[in-house]
Amino acid sequence: MQNLTKELKIGAQFEGSINISTKGIGYVKVRDLGVSIEIPREALNRAFHGDTVLVEVTSLPPAENPQGKVIDIPRRAKVGYSGTLSFEQGAHCIVTNDGRMYTPIIIPKENLSGAKAGDKVFCSITTWDDPMSTPQGEVTRVLGKPLENNAEMISLALEKGFDDTYPDAVEEEAKKIHDKGITEDEIKNRRDFRQITTFTIDPADAKDFDDAISVKFLENGNTEIGIHIADVSHYVTPGSALDAEAYRRATSVYLVDRTIPMLPEVLSNELCSLNPNVDRLTMSAVFEITPKFEVVNEWFGKTVIHSAHRFTYENAQEVLDKKEGPYLKELQVALAIAQDLEEKRFASGALSLDSTEVKFKLDENGHPIGVYTKVRGQTHHMIEELMLLANKKVAKFIATRDSNANEIFMYRIHDKPDLDRMNDLHVFLKKLGFNLPLNKDGIIPSKALNDLLISLEGKPERETVQISIIRSMAKAIYSTKNIGHYGLAFEYYTHFTSPIRRYPDLVVHRLLELYLQNQTVDKDTWAMYDKVASHSSTREKEAADAERASIKYKQTEYMADRVGQVFDGSVTGVSMNGIFVEEKESKCEGMIRLRDLGSDYFEYNEKELAIVGKKTGKKFSIGDKVKIQVTNADITKRMIDYKLA
Repeated sequence: MQNLTKELKIGAQFEGSINISTKGIGYVKVRDLGVSIEIPREALNRAFHGDTVLVEVTSLPPAENPQGKVIDIPRRAKVGYSGTLSFEQGAHCIVTNDGRMYTPIIIPKENLSGAKAGDKVFCSITTWDDPMSTPQGEVTRVLGKPLENNAEMISLALEKGFDDTYPDAVEEEAKKIHDKGITEDEIKNRRDFRQITTFTIDPADAKDFDDAISVKFLENGNTEIGIHIADVSHYVTPGSALDAEAYRRATSVYLVDRTIPMLPEVLSNELCSLNPNVDRLTMSAVFEITPKFEVVNEWFGKTVIHSAHRFTYENAQEVLDKKEGPYLKELQVALAIAQDLEEKRFASGALSLDSTEVKFKLDENGHPIGVYTKVRGQTHHMIEELMLLANKKVAKFIATRDSNANEIFMYRIHDKPDLDRMNDLHVFLKKLGFNLPLNKDGIIPSKALNDLLISLEGKPERETVQISIIRSMAKAIYSTKNIGHYGLAFEYYTHFTSPIRRYPDLVVHRLLELYLQNQTVDKDTWAMYDKVASHSSTREKEAADAERASIKYKQTEYMADRVGQVFDGSVTGVSMNGIFVEEKESKCEGMIRLRDLGSDYFEYNEKELAIVGKKTGKKFSIGDKVKIQVTNADITKRMIDYKLA
């Protein structure tokens, strides 16, 4: 949130994200002042839940929230709105599933685009002159029927501006590039790694391979590790239709059942992808590493590779575990290097925030029929550490060059925690019984947080504590101004390793190539890089929102088939309305309302961070294990209700 003034007074203006209740009342939190400005329905001025708004304080009633009005909407949270088309009182309108959407959208007959009542559609607002009137819109896409998997998944992506189709000009450009392929003339200009052992390690269901690893044993006893990244910048050039579309999207989106790639599949899954047994153009970071794990030489530049093997994380792990199989020695050396990198990173103060990831088994219609936990083994950590090495070294190479003062670059930065949020975390953990120290800057040392998470391994409250730690941290963003990466404990960091799926990485490749050729970037264009950084940070959040919404949808759909069934759960949160409970296997979170906790009169005790029975003293606290029964799962609202079993 950007505060335009530090003083709370009538006429003061603040910018922030608006939260709208199901009663149609808005709230904009001003964290620095510890207050929320309340916006009555008549003062929302067309703002919807999640929009970035500029509000003006209109009154300061005693012992109540400051009152305000929306005076501008710098950015909408959604580019359009999905819902079911209905025909009521002689007019077509869109009714969304979001209870915080306080108005329907009227669709004139000429704007139906073939949609019929009962269809799930996506629409845009065309006219809304009077904030107190009903907006008018047009259907831009008929998605199918409500609760159909494809219609629901695509609607979540479309609302955040991620389409599963591309403009014709983009498809045509991509096809021409694909059909041209890789020329011998281009290969001649690159360092050739095709005779060096190279392989990829990715998830079993991956279709685009951004990165490959090469391992070469040198005569002096050192090892040369090559981290080879798809050279998307060779194909996607500034000013092209492909580049404009890649910038607009800024990232690929990973929903529960599909990937919506940043680039058309003829590039993302084929020509750019580092598939096995074919030549591929790459940008590489190559390091000579001693047996004591010291990097003694580094090289960056354009290369050509030929991946000899496509590992999944699981079968690479199997080779390491059984000590037999393809490229065993290379995997062992790469793992040893990665483990040393990880050890040094944590010793430098990096945070360890690995979380449990649940995946759904889907049938042919996309319906969830089972769940499983994604296990992160040594090979996941190995690839992660080698990618971190490349990202860190590329950033440091650019930042510490002699001509640094006249260079622009795209960093991935992570600020130190906000002191208010850190204090909130400290108080929260103390209520849970964990009294962690604060350093002289008022921050809980990362080692103390890591030690706490290790001590909670296997315990139900671990996930809640971890989420609380993450929420207390600043968000990692893209920026041309380097301040380091607090969470990783790196002085220099960038995103270099995923240009197929992230636009900032593509920009990093372009800048790296320019600087390797001793060229400079015109200062008149520097503001453009600031815009790319800001836009990419926003799009990253919007993609994450769509991904989380798709997970929540599948979780609710999964539990809708299990109403009445009893599960093991744990308390993940408490509030004035009840307790939040997470089912053990599927991680499906829902609420047990106060009235469903038993015959006692239960109330929220903020001091103890618990729900306490007035007569019996029975207490429900975060981390408590409970038996729960599913009472309701509203798929359209993505809400699950439990009761105690």
